[in-house]
Amino acid sequence: MFLAWREIKYSKTRFALIIGMVVLIAYLVYFLTGLAYGLAQENRMSIDKWDADGIVLADESNLNINMSMFNKEQIDEVEATEKASLGVAPSVVQKNDQTGEESKVNVTFFGIEKEEFIFPNVVEGEEFNDDKEAIANISLKEEEGLEIGDVVSLAGADMEVEIVGFTENAKFSVGPVLYINQPTYQQVRANGFGEREDQIISAVVVRSDSEELGDVSVNSDDLELFTISEFISDLPGYTAQVLTFGLMISFLVLIAAMIIGIFIYVLTLQKSSIIGVMKAQGISSGYISKSVISQTFILSSIGVFTGLGLTLLTGLLLPAAVPYQNNLIFLASITALLIIVAVAGAFLSVRTIVNIDPLEAID
Repeated sequence: MFLAWREIKYSKTRFALIIGMVVLIAYLVYFLTGLAYGLAQENRMSIDKWDADGIVLADESNLNINMSMFNKEQIDEVEATEKASLGVAPSVVQKNDQTGEESKVNVTFFGIEKEEFIFPNVVEGEEFNDDKEAIANISLKEEEGLEIGDVVSLAGADMEVEIVGFTENAKFSVGPVLYINQPTYQQVRANGFGEREDQIISAVVVRSDSEELGDVSVNSDDLELFTISEFISDLPGYTAQVLTFGLMISFLVLIAAMIIGIFIYVLTLQKSSIIGVMKAQGISSGYISKSVISQTFILSSIGVFTGLGLTLLTGLLLPAAVPYQNNLIFLASITALLIIVAVAGAFLSVRTIVNIDPLEAID
């Protein structure tokens, strides 16, 4: 460690370039991880908010909740520790601002019952008490400027909904969620042309006290029970997105290790005469190899932690519209992985050090 640190202090510019390269790669890896995690969370936030174990959909829906429709009376055919009816309707809402311009936003309406467990916690405003009142995700306030008391209209329908409260972490398929009561949901489903005679819902969300939903039963061939993990995995684009970002980040980590290893290897070759002199003086190959590995550890640690600091600072400065979120477990894992893989790459130089002949190197 002593020899490694002395060399870094002596050749500051050379090693500063290596550290700078590590900083940029680490920053890119951390930032992509934050974006990947943020996008994944915005697909599933509202689902995680339920804290549920399973979901019952129409048998022919192919695990697509937007295509799942069945009569509300069929909720009685589902037996579970706790259950809640849910209506889902993607839509577009718009609000006329003071300039007369229309601001359109893609949203998803969740029709729920106030007394059931999937009812969201309100962080601002109040719960809905009447028809055509909604609790919205707070992103609509932060990104679109909506406030308590604002009225939004459904695009293509003669219907308006008033925002009476805001909740957090309520996004579905990247878009914000508006929670409304079941009568209002039936009107939304009918495109604003009055409440449907047949009460249609999209799903029954269930909680279970046993593993693998053992105490949940569905007494209808028209309905099918799925675990929440199965439901999330089948969200449109979710799995493909996670796999794509995962492969990108994995390759970046490997590329970072290879680059650091190549830099250290080239530096080792350039120092072959110095290493030959050191070996001629009786310094063992093992000691010199440990010095090179320690040097790599120091360089990679400084670069990785600097990149981490820059990433955390960037996260604080990003606008709310950017789907960026940090996860402490991911950050810690990537930090350890980057350093470990970089140090492993330094072992490319160990064999070179062992094979250096003092007499040939001095000549």
